[in-house]
Parts: sequence; structure tokens; C-alpha cells
Amino acid sequence: MSDDVRTGSNGERLFRGIAAAGGVVHARVLVLRQAAPEVAQRTIPEDGIEAERLRFQEALLETRRQIQKIQHKVSEAMGAQEAGIFDAHLLTLEDPNLTQQVVRRMTNDRVNAEWAFHEVINQYAAALQAVEDEYLRERAADIRDIGNRVLNNLMGLAAEQGLARMTQPSIVIAHDLAPSTTAMLDRSKVLGFVTEAGGVTSHTAIMARKLRIPAIVGLSEATRRVQSGDYALVDGHGGALIINPTDATLFQYGQIRERRAALDQRLLDLREQPAVTLDGHRMVLAANIDEPGDVIEAQRVGAEGIGLFRTEYLFLRPGELPDEAAQTTAYRMAAEAAAPHAVVIRTMDLGGDKLFPGATIEANPFLGWRAIRISLAHRDWFAAQLRATLRASAFGKVRLMYPMISSLEELVDANAILEICREELRNEGVSFDEGMEVGMMIEVPGAALIANQLAPHVDFFSLGTNDLTQYTLAVDRMNERVASLHRFGHPAVLRLIDLTVQAARRHGCRVSACGEAAGDPAFIPLFVGLGVEELSATASVLPEAKFLMRRLKYTEAVALAESALAQGSADEVERQSRALAESVAPELFSDR
Repeated sequence: MSDDVRTGSNGERLFRGIAAAGGVVHARVLVLRQAAPEVAQRTIPEDGIEAERLRFQEALLETRRQIQKIQHKVSEAMGAQEAGIFDAHLLTLEDPNLTQQVVRRMTNDRVNAEWAFHEVINQYAAALQAVEDEYLRERAADIRDIGNRVLNNLMGLAAEQGLARMTQPSIVIAHDLAPSTTAMLDRSKVLGFVTEAGGVTSHTAIMARKLRIPAIVGLSEATRRVQSGDYALVDGHGGALIINPTDATLFQYGQIRERRAALDQRLLDLREQPAVTLDGHRMVLAANIDEPGDVIEAQRVGAEGIGLFRTEYLFLRPGELPDEAAQTTAYRMAAEAAAPHAVVIRTMDLGGDKLFPGATIEANPFLGWRAIRISLAHRDWFAAQLRATLRASAFGKVRLMYPMISSLEELVDANAILEICREELRNEGVSFDEGMEVGMMIEVPGAALIANQLAPHVDFFSLGTNDLTQYTLAVDRMNERVASLHRFGHPAVLRLIDLTVQAARRHGCRVSACGEAAGDPAFIPLFVGLGVEELSATASVLPEAKFLMRRLKYTEAVALAESALAQGSADEVERQSRALAESVAPELFSDR
């Protein structure tokens, strides 16, 4: 959500949204008030259903041709990784469940193809929009993108007509921009954009970063508050949209732009340098990924491997679940690309808000059937994934990690299945790394409390700070009424982390962190001081994390952690941590 935080007497207005792509630009505004196609319901006679079905199939084929054309242009301009964003669009078009539901709706309800498709695709998008996981929630925009294209083709309409009418370089403000539209933006005409919808993990935001177009997302009611022709400044670093900026503001932002350019160059210069504190304490900075192609971006920013490969996204694509061969290929690609560094492959974290084929919605999904509980119940799925991970370990440094372990019995059971898979591969003469390391996530308070009993059975722990905070404080961060209570700096969360680190040290285990807090510069001193040895986060935040670590003293971080563990207030913990971070790396905070 955004707020109109300042209205000056000189007519200058400032709004804040979510910073999605860095950069500062100022220009006239073009407001696009485009809407989804208006779809009317028509009754079709029985002998006309076949014609509707053929018309629907032709619209799917035409949409496929359009997406492939976009994908080809993106591949030529930006590379195969960026073009891969549109694989999900193509898979949606090929989803037999989708087409069968549309045809069934046309046949049973005797309605036109547009109406049947509109109803079904909206159900798909609404289901994704309702989930807690930010990455999956952002995929709803992809579903709507492909849905609108199909509808436009069915109805003979052109998409995004407003952009085609641009006559001068402008800042575009819209409710949303489809990923396929963003990918084809004319960089000479679209200097920056602001959308009411979306988040930093949306494909629209990803494309904006690749195109280096300053962008803000999640700025509510932007199309109502701003008019075409207004003069505006977009601050893609701080998420600020300023209407009618004064000369003083333009001068101020000119200085910010210069400072940011200088800082970006300094961050780039550190790419090959280690993450080591001023007094010699070494940390590892790794990246979180969702697919093998993400390794390229991780390497570009100097990540030391992949600390979290979220494999569940292989299982959530339309169609059948991936078999052992398909998984082996994906894991091998990641391992070979990341070499000589390691790739941590987390087994499928399905359930909760990540509904897989055949799953049912539970009354309380985050306390229900998810992650390792599903794996241990579907041992054929689990064994296929374990075998694929083992096979991939022959081609790079691969580590295996279990999610959501809450008891010693679950861990022992999972390791027993892994040993069976090892023996099977030995008997089949298939090569794998006999010394492949095995770890587990600490996401449940109960796991942290028995970390001393769990540690002898693993090589490493990884702190999932999002879930650990959620479960410790009984707070759903997606619930607007209580989201402000979701505080990583809460002393109860830190004490669970301290218990985990102390148990790991007794048994020679390493401890990493891979939640959202692991990439926040304000919390990095806390992680260092608490004894976490590796941080894994979104690739884009790693350069700033390294910059801060190389200016921090380990002794200062330890003193901070000791103070934090004695506190009773999240406010005070977070104030102290941010103060230390800001004192050693003020450049990272001055323009926020």
C-alpha cells in the first residue's frame, strides 16, 4: 500500500509505493486507464458449440504465436534467462485442465467461448492471488496477462493501445503492466513507470530491472491521483513518486542519482572480494533461486553459491508432476552453473499456500499438511526427488535440505529414505557424491528447542526467518491487521536462533539463514553477532550485504547480539541493529 505523505504549499506532492527498479527520472506523465476486456455472456445453440470450441482453439494458437514472438525478441535483446519468464505463459496455454474446464463450461452451460474462458481464468488467478507466498501471489499477474491476451484474440481487440499512441518520452502510470507488455516497452519512450498492482518479485518488476527502467509498484490509486500531462519524478531506489517537483527537489535528486551511481560502482568493484569483517571474521553470501536460470544473476553479483533452491516451483507448473529425470536435469543444470560453489536443494515445500495437483484447501494450511509431512506421506514423490538430487551431486557440489522439520522422528525417517535411495543407486551403478551434505530448515519453534537432539543427524541448519517469526509470534504477515507484529527483531525469535546456533556449535554443524531478514542490511549485524555463518537472499541485495559486512567489526556485532538477547522489546533490538549498520555503512541508508 502507498500513502500520500506530503503535499507542499508549492504544489509538490509526494507518494510512496514499493521500489521495484532503481533509477531516477523526471518527465511528463501518461496515465493508462486500460481495463481488462469487457466480456458479455451469450447463449449458444447446441449446434454452435463446436464452432465456439474451434474459435477458442484458434485464439489459443494465436496467443501462443504472440508469446513466442515476444520471447524471441526478449531472448535476442536480454538473453535466454529473461526470455524464460514467458515459459509459464506458454505452459498455461498448454494446460489440458484449463482447456478442458473451458470446453466443459461452454458445453454444459451453452455459453460463448469468451465467457467460459473468462470465468475459468479468473478462478485460476483468484486462487493464486489468495496465497500467502509472495512469489506465487505475483504469478496471478502472469495468469491475467495470458488471459487478457486470449480474450483480446477471441474478441478481435488490440492490447495496450495507449502505449502505441505515445508521442514523447514519458513516465507511464497504470493499474498494472503485463509482463509481456513490459518486455516490449520502447526504452526511448517509456522513461519510467508506476503501477498500482504488483510487488518486487512480479515478472513486471523483474523485467523493469533487466531493462533498467526506474519503476515503482504497489502505489494505490495512482491512476486516480495523477493526471496525464502532470510533471513527475520517479525515484526507483526509494519508491517515491513526486508530482510537480520543485527546482530544489530536482537538484536534490540529481545529487542522489550521482551518489547512487558512485555507490553502484563501488558495489560492483567488490564482486570478487570475500564477505569478511574488518577484524577478519569470514561470512558466506549465497543466493536464493527458483529455477536453474537464476544462477546467472547470482553469479553476476558475486554470490558464493546457492543457499536455497526452492524446488517446489517445479511441482507447481501446469501439467504432470516432474519425474526423476526432469528433476535430475534441473538440479544438474544448477549445480554445473554454480560450480565450484555449492547448491542447496531444498526438497519440495508444498502445501500451505502452495497447492499441488490433487491438493485440497485446509482450514488452517500453515498448521496442516505441508512440506516434509507431504514428502513422507508421498514416498514415491520424495524418493524420486532424493534420487534426482543424489544423481545431480555427481556434477557439482550439491547439498540436500529438508523443510519444516518439527520432530526428531521426521528427520530420522527422511534420512532413512535417503539411505535407501543411496543403496538403490549404488546397486544400479549410478554415480553420486557419497559425502553429499544433508541439512534441515529451522522454521518451527519446536525444532529450535530440540536443536541439540537434531544436530547429530545433519551437517547444517538453515534458519527460515519468515516462518520462524510467524510461528513464534502467531502472526500472519499477509494479514493487514496484524502484519506490523511480524518482527524478526523480537527477542523471542532471536533467542530461538541463539539456541540453534549453540546446539550447532556443540555438534560441529554450520548455521545459515535464508529468510527475508537475511537480505536486510539493517539486520545483518544481528546475524553476524548471533553466530550465523552464511546468509542466502535474493541476488539483488547481496552487493549491499557484502559492502556492509566489509565495514563491520565482528566484535561490535557480538556485543550487539548480546544486548539484543537481553532485551524485551523488538523496537529496541531493531533500533540498535539499524544504528550499528547505519554507522558503518551510511551510504546504504542515506537515500532510503
